[in-house]
Amino acid sequence: MADIIRLADANLKRLRTRLISQLRRQIGGDYISEQVLAAMREVPRHLFVRESDRAQAYEDYPLSIGHGQTISAPHIVGIMCSLLEIEKGMKILEIGGGSGYHAAVLAQLTGPGGMVYAIERVTELADFARQNLTDAGYKNVVVTAGDGTVGLSEHAPYDCITVACAAPAVPQPLVDQLKRGGKMTIPIGKYTQELYLIHKNDVISNEKKGGVVFVPLIGEYGF
Repeated sequence: MADIIRLADANLKRLRTRLISQLRRQIGGDYISEQVLAAMREVPRHLFVRESDRAQAYEDYPLSIGHGQTISAPHIVGIMCSLLEIEKGMKILEIGGGSGYHAAVLAQLTGPGGMVYAIERVTELADFARQNLTDAGYKNVVVTAGDGTVGLSEHAPYDCITVACAAPAVPQPLVDQLKRGGKMTIPIGKYTQELYLIHKNDVISNEKKGGVVFVPLIGEYGF
């Protein structure tokens, strides 16, 4: 049995390495940084999908995690993390925690000296994410069940905020909780969605980063 487990683990590691090579070749450093690719290489994505989907964990497409939600395609996670230019020790807020995979990549990037706070609207998925993060060994992530559109003011301000659901507009509470000089990634739109990179300085500025498809952001400042 132990030999079978070792073989399975080795195969999953091989598939993860193949995925990283594929992302480097097909997406490129202009979109996914080497820093982020290195972090993704360390995160066992197969622990963040349903057991029945583990054979597909290292394919570059989204997978259902139940409750009408998905784990994002790896390239989308890579692009969103790269846009934030995360440094060690940062405090990060994630909206739409899902199964915990995106939070795990963020945790890998900010390191043990940093902290990731993830909010997930569906209580069962918040529980799923907590268990997955524990199984994967991440101790610098706190998952909260609640309305992500209002953020998590008790830990603000945040160096970075990332939103993994499509919003009708940028929720003002998230802007308020972003530190001066901070960055936020957020998809905007209902049917046609655009990924935005928000910069908070003396004025709030934004950049369009391309079309995306996400589940809707539900809550007081969402749909």
